[in-house]
Amino acid sequence: MDTNFNYVHVKASERLENLTNEKLNKLKERYEFLVSAEVYFKTEKSSTNEKGRVCEIQLSLPGPRLFASANEENFDMAVSKTINELKTQLQKKKEKMSTHL
Repeated sequence: MDTNFNYVHVKASERLENLTNEKLNKLKERYEFLVSAEVYFKTEKSSTNEKGRVCEIQLSLPGPRLFASANEENFDMAVSKTINELKTQLQKKKEKMSTHL
């Protein structure tokens, strides 16, 4: 699966890319219809007590693309939460696909 990493107001991190690739590869093993992923790491500054570390992932697959985002205290937590959200969406998509077969 092709994965593109984009950093917005964040320094590029090989460790983050490896962590994200590891989790995305697990999804690819389970859901073989995945084509590619766009991953965005952002920092958001806010006057409120928001967490500020954002991970957004958009998955390309047959049909509409899937998107998930998480805003957490650190990028590791944001990646985990985003991947868990995508797992839920992928499971629903797979169930719909299997009912049409």
